[in-house]
Amino acid sequence: MLLLTAGSIAMVALYSGIFLLLMDREGQSHDWTSALYWTVTTMSTLGYGDITFDSDAGRLFSMVVLVSGMLLLLVVLPFMFIQFVVTPWMEERDKAQVARKVPDDLNGHILLVGIGPVTQTLIARAKRTKIPTLVLVDDPSEAVRLKDEGYQTMVGPLDSPITYRRAGVDRAVMVVSTAADTTNTNVAFTVRAVSKDVTITATADKKASVDVLELAGADLVIQLSSELGTGLANRVLGTAGRCHIIDSLGKTPVAEAAIQGTSLVGLTLDQAQHHIASRTKILAIMQRGRLLRLESDDQLTEGMVLIIAGSQHDLEQYDQQFQNPQSLEGPVLVLGGGRVGRAVAESFEKSHADYTIVEQSDARVPSHLEVTAGDAADLEILKSAGLNEASGVIITTHDDDLNVYLTLYCRRLQPDLQIIARATSEHNVATLYRAGADSVLSYASIGATAMWNKLGHSHRVVIAEGSELFTVPIPSTVATAQLKNERVYEMTGCHIVGALDAEQEVLVEADGVTAVQASQLILLGDRHAERKFRNMYLKTG
Repeated sequence: MLLLTAGSIAMVALYSGIFLLLMDREGQSHDWTSALYWTVTTMSTLGYGDITFDSDAGRLFSMVVLVSGMLLLLVVLPFMFIQFVVTPWMEERDKAQVARKVPDDLNGHILLVGIGPVTQTLIARAKRTKIPTLVLVDDPSEAVRLKDEGYQTMVGPLDSPITYRRAGVDRAVMVVSTAADTTNTNVAFTVRAVSKDVTITATADKKASVDVLELAGADLVIQLSSELGTGLANRVLGTAGRCHIIDSLGKTPVAEAAIQGTSLVGLTLDQAQHHIASRTKILAIMQRGRLLRLESDDQLTEGMVLIIAGSQHDLEQYDQQFQNPQSLEGPVLVLGGGRVGRAVAESFEKSHADYTIVEQSDARVPSHLEVTAGDAADLEILKSAGLNEASGVIITTHDDDLNVYLTLYCRRLQPDLQIIARATSEHNVATLYRAGADSVLSYASIGATAMWNKLGHSHRVVIAEGSELFTVPIPSTVATAQLKNERVYEMTGCHIVGALDAEQEVLVEADGVTAVQASQLILLGDRHAERKFRNMYLKTG
C-alpha cells in the first residue's frame, strides 16, 4: 500500500513538472499550485477549461495524463480497496462464524485434531455409519476452509484444556491426533487431563515416540510406516501354496492364499470349497486387487487369490494340504529403502523370508538388512538383486509417480510376478492397478482401519485399497425373511461372505442366514457399496 501511494505521488509530481516545462515553452507562466491543480483534475477525468495547452505536444501529454489517471482510478484504487478493506473484512467475518464451542447436544462424536489422509478416510467411514465428527484446528483461516469443504470444524489452541472442554471431549467416543509426534504428545497429555475415559489414538513417525505417547495417555499409537510395511509384507503370497494371515474378524483369522500351482486350479468354486479338507471357508476371490463375482460353477484360474477364514488349526491344515514343498520360494524384492521399505524388510527378517532391498543410497539401510545398491529402474541392478527368481516385488517409495513407473516396468519384465505397491494419494490407486499391481495399500487405509477397529463399532479388514471386509448388524428384515446374497449384490454391490455367531468366534454360512443363527454379517465391498447397503438395510444404524 505504501508502494502504491508513493508511486501515485511520484506520478503526480512528475506530470506537474512536465506541465510546467511544456507551458513555459508555449510562453505561459504557471506556478506549482496551478500545475498540481491541472494534473489532479486531468487524472481524475473531471475535466478543465481554465488551463489548456495550445501545442500538439501539450495535447499529447494531456492524453497521456488522462489515460494514466483512468487506469489509476479503474484498476489501482479498486485493487487497493478490495485488498486492504474488503478482503480483511470478509476474512474477519468468516473467522467470526467459525465455532469456538460445540453445541451441548453433540454426543458420541469423534474429535479429530487436524486434517490429513488418515483422518479424511476415518471421517468418510464415520459418515457412512452416521457417527458425527468434529475437526479441531488452531488456525481460523484453515477452519474456514474446512468448513467450506463440508467438515464440521472448531477453532482453538491445541494445547489448552479449555479448547477440549468446549469441544465436548467428555462426550466424545474418540480423540484422534495425526500431527507431528511432539504435537500429538501434547494433545494426548492435555486431553487426558480433561477426560480420563475418552479413547485417544495417535500416529507416531518415530519408534521412540510410541512409548512417550503412551505415557502421555494415548490408548492406541500407530507407527504408520511400521504398520504399512507389515501390511505390504503380509500381502506377498509367494508360489508355494501357503496362506498368509492378514488380520482377523472376531477371533477368526482371515488369510490370503494364491492358488497358483495348487490342485485348486481348474476346479469350480463349489468344488474348491468341498475340496478343502479343513473347515476353512472361502470368503471371496480376488484378482489384481479386484473382487471377482464368481458363480458356484465358475472355474478358478492361476492368477486368482482366495480370501479364506478359519481357525488357526484350520489354516494349518490348509497349508498341509496345498503347499508344495518342492516349490522353493524366491526372494522378494523391496524397491525403496525408506522407512516403509525398511519396515517391510524387518517383517521379513522376523519370518525368516528371503528378501533384498534395492536402494540407490545403501547408507539409508541398516547393516543387518540385505540390500543391493543401485537404481531400481536399471534392469541389471534388478537382475543382480534376483528379479528372475523373485516370488514378488514390493514397491515402497513415497512418490506415486515413481511407484506407477516401477509397477509398469516390473510387470513388463515379469508378467507373472506378484507386485505389491504403496500409494500415497487415493486417486493414484486405480492407476497403480492399471499399471499391473496385484495389491495396493496406503497410510490412509492402514491408519484409519486400526483407529476404526479401536473404536469398536464394527471390525474392518483391508483386503486391498478400496476392498474391505467389514461387519454390520443383522438387518431387521432378516427376522422375517432370508437375506439373499444375490439380491444384496445386485442392489448394493456388497457381497455377503459370512457371518459371526454370538461369541464372534465361528464363521457360519451367510447366504440365507437368520437373526437366530448369527449376530453380525460379514460383507466385502468398497465404500460406495457399503454406503448403499447401510442406506438400504440399516437406515437407523
